[in-house]
Amino acid sequence: MENEIKFSPTDFIAVANQTLEYAYGSILIEGEVASFKVNQGKWVFFDIKDAESSIPCFMTLFQLRMPLEDGMKVVVRGVPKITKWGKFSFTVQAVRPVGEGSLKKAYEILKKKLADEGLFATERKRQIPKDLTKIGVISSTAAAGYADFIKIINARWGGLKIQVAHTQVQGLDAPDQIIRALKYFNERNNVQMIAILRGGGSADDLAAFNDEELVRAVAASKIPVITGIGHEVDESLCDLAADVRASTPSNAAEMLTPDRENMKWAITMIINELFRVIINRAEDFKKDSVEVVAQIRNVINMKIVDFRKILSNQIKMLVALNPEKVLKQGYAILNGKISPGNVVKITTYDKEIKAEVKEVYERN
Repeated sequence: MENEIKFSPTDFIAVANQTLEYAYGSILIEGEVASFKVNQGKWVFFDIKDAESSIPCFMTLFQLRMPLEDGMKVVVRGVPKITKWGKFSFTVQAVRPVGEGSLKKAYEILKKKLADEGLFATERKRQIPKDLTKIGVISSTAAAGYADFIKIINARWGGLKIQVAHTQVQGLDAPDQIIRALKYFNERNNVQMIAILRGGGSADDLAAFNDEELVRAVAASKIPVITGIGHEVDESLCDLAADVRASTPSNAAEMLTPDRENMKWAITMIINELFRVIINRAEDFKKDSVEVVAQIRNVINMKIVDFRKILSNQIKMLVALNPEKVLKQGYAILNGKISPGNVVKITTYDKEIKAEVKEVYERN
């Protein structure tokens, strides 16, 4: 009895909690939710149970990232503790539904809530930039989906600058890691598009992409987001919140880049069409030129004919007015002042005569 350690209730609880933390640390417990309730809009209480036992759980409402209801199967991560009232409690750090039924139920509840807020509205979605040269990728670099994405990007076009944020893409830690990666790209603002990628998997594997805080972060991103998550039949809330949804990581690569061979074919067709247009225009120009030359020739010929007529008439007039022709007809030219006593000069066709004017009469 002398070697026994005495504790006050407070000290014992502190030592017991220290022992529990050392022995277990953060642990995962899977079971069914019971007695779920929220107090004062801040605190969440529920039990997690199986067929034989039940563990009381506590967490803040802020930590609750998926809807919970009694009967849902969940996995919780947290630490075991003894409260100051001597009651055992499991302090929850994270929780998510597991199993197809629970996942679907939580998905539908959260989907309606976020849809009512307008997070999935078509009018808020943005297109893939046409001059895309820089992409931010959020994925596990060890995953097959990421490898497929990079392979197709390089095979189709290449030359894109890709920055990668390596994250987990499943499990309880995945949503917070992806949120931090989104924040990183948005703060640096040096990419034109963010791609969130994850290959196929079970509903449990893809549950991280139905996390409420992650869905809100996708919707709030200043940089457009494309998702390539799971297979074509899979649909996550992140898909609905993203600006562009691809069915798979490979499909995301196809949507983000033009196909090299298709582009070559398209360019070849454009060049061929340009050649055809040029040749047709040249032929048209040739035909037009021949017609224009003919029209110009006709105009010139008409002008020459008109000029010849005018010139001929002027020549006839000049010939008619030629003094020599008048003289040949017997007329004479009289030069001098015509008054009595003056001498005048008379010019005929072949003679010049000087004569004195004797008398001048007015002609009746």
